[in-house]
Amino acid sequence: MDSYQRKRRYQEEQSSDDDNYTPYIPLKERRKMELEKKEKLLKKKSNTVEKVKEVEKPEKTKEELIISAPVPNVSLLDQHSELKKIAEAVKESHYDKQLKEEEKILESIAERKALMAVGEIAKGIVYTESIKTGWTPPRYIKNMPEEKFHKIRKKWHILVEGSDIPPPIKTFKEMKFPRPIINALKKKGIVHPTPIQIQGLPAVLMGRDMIGIAFTGSGKTLVFTLPIIMFSLEQEKALPFQRNEGPFGLIVVPSRELARQTYDVITYLTRALEADGFPTLRTSLCIGGSSIKDQTEAMKRGVHMVVATPGRLMDLLDKKILTLDTCRYLVLDEADRMIDMGFEEDVRTIFSYFKSQRQTLLFSATMPKKIQNFAKSALVLPVTVNVGRAGAANLDVIQEVEYVKQEAKIVYLLECLQKTPPPVLIFAEKKKDVDDIHEYLLLKGVEAVAIHGDKDQEERVHAVQGFRQAVKDVLVATDIASKGLDFPDVQHVVNFDMPEDIENYVHRIGRTGRCGKTGIATTFINKSCDESVLLDLKHLLLEAKQKIPPVLAALQADNEEYLELGDERGCAYCGGLGHRITECPKLEAMQSKQAGNIGRRDYLAHGSADW
Repeated sequence: MDSYQRKRRYQEEQSSDDDNYTPYIPLKERRKMELEKKEKLLKKKSNTVEKVKEVEKPEKTKEELIISAPVPNVSLLDQHSELKKIAEAVKESHYDKQLKEEEKILESIAERKALMAVGEIAKGIVYTESIKTGWTPPRYIKNMPEEKFHKIRKKWHILVEGSDIPPPIKTFKEMKFPRPIINALKKKGIVHPTPIQIQGLPAVLMGRDMIGIAFTGSGKTLVFTLPIIMFSLEQEKALPFQRNEGPFGLIVVPSRELARQTYDVITYLTRALEADGFPTLRTSLCIGGSSIKDQTEAMKRGVHMVVATPGRLMDLLDKKILTLDTCRYLVLDEADRMIDMGFEEDVRTIFSYFKSQRQTLLFSATMPKKIQNFAKSALVLPVTVNVGRAGAANLDVIQEVEYVKQEAKIVYLLECLQKTPPPVLIFAEKKKDVDDIHEYLLLKGVEAVAIHGDKDQEERVHAVQGFRQAVKDVLVATDIASKGLDFPDVQHVVNFDMPEDIENYVHRIGRTGRCGKTGIATTFINKSCDESVLLDLKHLLLEAKQKIPPVLAALQADNEEYLELGDERGCAYCGGLGHRITECPKLEAMQSKQAGNIGRRDYLAHGSADW
């Protein structure tokens, strides 16, 4: 018997004698047993945690819903459809959550102060009916069925909101304009009304308050200038205006150039009426940079209509040179831009000078819901006339976006000028860039002029006139030339830099492609551009079915699936299509500014007390 067998027998004999003997368990088996024990403990803990979670959080997450979907004895196709339904339900709940969050933001920034005269607020005066005028549509149009009006609006892509909407009218003759007015419009090549005029003019002529939204170059100016002339003519015929009387109508615009352009349109039409034997209608232009003495003299003679910028108008009202006692017609052209440019308090003050109800009209190419809701507090039974989406680009403009390095932009500009014959309009964000581009083009032998806020009024007028009369080939400007100015022959707009918000971009490119003509807009972008603005630009190009450059195509929004949600596309605050209001940089900047101003005011208040 060998040593191993002897050892084995000895162990067996010992085990039979020892009651406390523990049989030998291999290492592998021992580890397996330990793991089973740990698994049981973990299972107990997880069960208790799940019970607590069920009490605290009854709603399941997307992953839990998908995992808990029925699997046994169900085909893969059925499982897939079930999981799809669950995912959609989860997505819908996220959408609802997003919409609720946006509603809270809109509510928090909603304007609490009504856009009304102080006296009206103090006395609790609320107007419930629109102003009555002497104009009515022709009887045969009035008696047409509503389906006919719906077809006309659908054909011209006119969207209307409001109660008791006036009928759309397709000719100036049916709108009952005098023969001299129709002939004067024909001389300018205007034979048929544009879509905004088809619906807008009847609404204004009937005395309705209105919000007019249409792309740039669509003929919005005539929608408010023609009725103001007709109303003033009616007043002058009934009872002629005396010295120091008037105005009957007031048009407020954000820039001097736009004010002069509107004044020129009214003057052209009133002179056509006067030449045909109608009474003389006097119009005054009240803008900064020109003699206040001349404007005072014009007021003393009595005026029917005033076209003004907010700053000069406030000055005249404050000095009692101008009164609004008899004013019954108020127009805010480019209304959203005025409020954005910081004229909101001025607009409120202007309202406080009115002594009775007035017909109020607001016009712009870009008007986010925030501005529309703010405006409706001042309007009585308003009609909203919208041709296309508010803030949409003009489809007659071919938009080209090119990646150009900052240092190469000014040199590449000359190459861009070769795309089309003159006149060409170049926009830059900074006044210094405008001066640099102007100087560079003059050195290269280009007939160029420039305008910006630091140039005196005479120089600005001379530059715009030279460009409009084709004496100069290129106009270099800041955004003061982007709002409402009409240059019918401009075939090309160059954005030397991308503006800080998409609304300015829409206004800029709208200087070309006017009155049905086709134009080109070239925009330089590079790494210095803000990504949120580039995302807005990308989605604006997609909407207009334009070519997307690779640098924009590569950009993706964080919440891409939420860009089209509810009734509102994109941002309800600024109108940008590349983000929602929850990620709006403009809103964030505004809130930061307000917070900074509050802190600063408190600090200054304490400082003044100490002094």
